[in-house]
Amino acid sequence: MINAYDVLKERGLIRQCSHEEELRELLGREKITFYIGFDPTADSLHVGSYVALMTMAHMQRCGHRPIALLGNGTAMIADPSGKTELRSLLSTQELDSNAAAFRVQMERVLDFSEGGATFVRNGDWLRTLNFMDFMREYAVHFSVNRMLSAECYKSRLESGSGLTFFEMSYMLMQSYDFLHLFETHNCVLQMGGDDQWSNILAGADLIRKKLRKPAFALTTALLETSDGKKMGKTERGAVWLDKNKCAPFDFYQYWRNVEDAKVESCLAMLTFLPMDEVKRLGALEGSEINEAKKILAFTLTEQVHGTEEALRAKEAAEALFGGSGDSENMPVLALTPAQAEETGLRAVDLLVLSGLCKSKGDARRQIEAGAVRVGDRKIAAFDVVLSRGELEAGGVILQKGKKSFCKVRV
Repeated sequence: MINAYDVLKERGLIRQCSHEEELRELLGREKITFYIGFDPTADSLHVGSYVALMTMAHMQRCGHRPIALLGNGTAMIADPSGKTELRSLLSTQELDSNAAAFRVQMERVLDFSEGGATFVRNGDWLRTLNFMDFMREYAVHFSVNRMLSAECYKSRLESGSGLTFFEMSYMLMQSYDFLHLFETHNCVLQMGGDDQWSNILAGADLIRKKLRKPAFALTTALLETSDGKKMGKTERGAVWLDKNKCAPFDFYQYWRNVEDAKVESCLAMLTFLPMDEVKRLGALEGSEINEAKKILAFTLTEQVHGTEEALRAKEAAEALFGGSGDSENMPVLALTPAQAEETGLRAVDLLVLSGLCKSKGDARRQIEAGAVRVGDRKIAAFDVVLSRGELEAGGVILQKGKKSFCKVRV
């Protein structure tokens, strides 16, 4: 069987691993069960989560069995990793609803048929835990000194914003998840993003201490820009997998405009293209790198939204940037009568309502900079009002800069 460790390594997905040689030997010798957790704090996964899904998919294709754990229990506590203050807490109903939405998106990448991937919710066992029993049985295996040295807690303390015991218990809950899955599903490996290393390692350590059996921790790469910032933000917000939160056209354009230096790593981590092809595309230079970006954009959009949506996004982008002006498949703002009356069809208000600008102040700055157009006309004044006749006749294209478009109609 193909060694999944080697596949992940070649694609640049592995960052840290406990007992590396032992795990690699295990993955090459037998089929194992592993899991990755997703806290349902939003009603959609985003591109950062997609790295985890692809990792699971590669493991499954190599014969291993994935468990997708939905943290509707741990999310009630809130993970402090990478946060400078306490996250807002959602109700159990919101968490359960979000978890259900995740399953639909995961099914595009993972095989959940009989004998395939398994979908579990940690609220099923965490919400009924007895506090005193848990503290006596499991909390005794955690050193406070070691926990405070973990990056997820250390950075929080150094920020001066403080850390509650409530949040510190997150590591204990996540570790218990691993132990529970080890005992109930023979799950021997937990994987996740590199910012989760401390939490994941703690779970493997808990199993080794309490059960005296081997368990493994492995973290994967995070999507980052060349200056080390997390990828996944557009001018309209996060790059969500839900097309109602990030239109397929916007999703396509995000990858079409990715940094040249990140094309190869994105192709390797986020697509199933053979590595020979990934390396060939990544080696292109100058204007030729645009062909690699088009392949990246189409392939990812097809994986997430399907072939039909990918073709529409591609055709719309090519028509717009090729000069034909075909706007059939770009994002659309269909104004209700109430919205038309409230905005007065003022360009400043429509820029905000369409998501092209974050606020009226931002819209005014963009207009002042000469970055806003209606159709082929540049907007030069703050009080410009769009023509109702044009909006009713099929709509007009509202454009900010060279790459952000929205068709507005009533």
